[in-house]
Parts: sequence; structure tokens; C-alpha cells
Amino acid sequence: MSVSQITPTLFLGGADASLNAALVSQKGITLIVNATLSHSCPAYPGVEHVRVPVCDLPTARLGDHFDRVADRIHENRGGGTLVHCAVGMSRSPALVMAYLMRYRGVTLCQAHRWVIESRPYIRLNTGFWEQLLQYERRLYGKNTVRVATCRTPTPPLRSMSGWCHGLWAEPNL
Repeated sequence: MSVSQITPTLFLGGADASLNAALVSQKGITLIVNATLSHSCPAYPGVEHVRVPVCDLPTARLGDHFDRVADRIHENRGGGTLVHCAVGMSRSPALVMAYLMRYRGVTLCQAHRWVIESRPYIRLNTGFWEQLLQYERRLYGKNTVRVATCRTPTPPLRSMSGWCHGLWAEPNL
């Protein structure tokens, strides 16, 4: 899969993106956040690595890393940051959404919309959604979205205002 540009200096992708030396150089990447258990990135001159050894399961504690990763991305705003997991669909988008909430002052619904505008095929697991909801509540004292109850492995997002990027929403009671 390709790399997606979230902000002028923040990129989201799969493990393959971190293996592409030309891409790392072209995008001015100076920080790689690796959210995989076993993938290793090459050592590039002038590029720091942050490891987030979490599996892509609903029980995995990705939320334990939200603050640390968001802080590191924010500290690296003078250079480019690549956040990746295996395919760039669950762990890395969740970390990017946590960063956007913490440092860009957006709600979870807005962070979700922001990310899927650049990477429409993300699919966070239910556990990561729940952890992002807890994070939003911690940051803002309330939730603006909730995870819908449904039979699919990853339920849609529900928003207080009705629509959250095309997904039907109901009030968060």
C-alpha cells in the first residue's frame, strides 16, 4: 500500500513504506513510528525510530502509547514523521488520530474524517476505537462519537451531530 500524507509533515503507511529509502528521503522523514511486533526498519542516517510493540487485536493496549507517540510527533514537527503498522489500516491510523486530537485540538470524529480523507481504507479494530473514545473523554471531558453496536468485526462510528464522514450516527446518550 502507498503512503498517505495527513499533514505537510505527517505520513501514514504500512511497513513497506519504511523500507523505501527513496520515499523516506523524498518526504524528509526524520522520525519513523513503528507500530508492529516484529517488523524492523533499516537504519537511515538522521532518522530516529520509535517502537510501539503492539499487536492488532482488540485486547492490545495501544492507548498506553497515545501520549508518548503524540508527544514525539509534535516534537518532530520540523521534520517529517512516518507512522506505520503492518498495512496502515488499524494501529497506525489510531496513533495518528490520537495525535490529531491531542495536538491539533480536534474531536475524534474530526480526527477520523481527517485521516480517511487521505487514507479512505482504514479499518480500526473495536478495541482501538474504545481506547480512542477513552482518550477523547480524557482530553475533552466527553465523547463526541460512540462505536455502534453491530455484527461486523469493526462497527461504524457514531457522532453526536449525525454524520461522521458518511457513517450514520445517533446521539451519544
